Amino acid sequence: MNGHSYFSGSRSGTVWLRNQMSLADFILEGLFEDSLTHLFLFCLTMVVFLVALNGNTLIIILICVDRGLHTPMYFLLSQLSLMDLMHICTTIPKMVTNYLSGRKSISFLGCATQHFLYLSLGGAECLLLALMSYDRYVAICHPLRYTVLMSRKVAVMMALTSWLGASLNSLIHTLILMHVPFCGTRKIHHFYCEYPAVVKLVCVNITVYESTVYISTIVLLLLPIILVSTSYGFILHSVIEMHSAGSKRNVFATCSSHLIVVSLWFGTCIFSCMRPRSQCTPRQDKVGSVLYSIINPTLNPLIYAFWNNDVAKALRRVLGIQITQ
Repeated sequence: MNGHSYFSGSRSGTVWLRNQMSLADFILEGLFEDSLTHLFLFCLTMVVFLVALNGNTLIIILICVDRGLHTPMYFLLSQLSLMDLMHICTTIPKMVTNYLSGRKSISFLGCATQHFLYLSLGGAECLLLALMSYDRYVAICHPLRYTVLMSRKVAVMMALTSWLGASLNSLIHTLILMHVPFCGTRKIHHFYCEYPAVVKLVCVNITVYESTVYISTIVLLLLPIILVSTSYGFILHSVIEMHSAGSKRNVFATCSSHLIVVSLWFGTCIFSCMRPRSQCTPRQDKVGSVLYSIINPTLNPLIYAFWNNDVAKALRRVLGIQITQ
């Protein structure tokens, strides 16, 4: 009886210690090393971060203050800029703090929060870009019914669907991942707590869960891609039937910025998420993450500012008002 109690207590103690270890800090490898070359890359990253921060903030402010942009299309664009703004603020500040302080640790709660936010924002952006393509389809193929099919209420529901759907998916994955035991050095070969890097530290067999995550990621990418492709297929058909060169130019001006953003986003996501995990390396994961967590949020506001006539005109109006005052 005593022997049984001893082994039972030993087993319970092992489980308790494993659970406590799971709550310990993680070590982030980071993106840069201590060299002049990496110092230059760090400074370049800071410039890009500031451009992304200011660019997305400017887009949000423009859409709020300019009455000409108070339409469903630009409301959805403001949500896209908010997602990009939160995306860069989820990963870059911690990376910068660790690099400047010389520390590489991140708490268990901080890692879980970072994992939840980046996954939520990435999924929300996939869904929102797909819904924005539907908005363009309605505007071009059914212009007379646009105010009915794309009312303010519908646009708000689209935004809420993107935010809540992606957040629920991310919450489930984060809770499952953060409740399994972690072993070893707890060193994450990344500059933030991205799923592929964190899951390598798990010391139990979670093959079924990994397969589930892979399948859900593919679905979350493929469904929006199908909706975008369908919407632009109908748009292309409408453009072919147009006889006016001016109408075709208007369609191009309306859709080009969104189509470029969609191509960049889904292209980087496919590169990062849909490759077989056995063929991925930490360096490739970092490159993919830099593309969709730093480069894309920087390019999106620039694309809309230069390729979208309404945003460019609103920017000139606001700057003109500021100059005259």
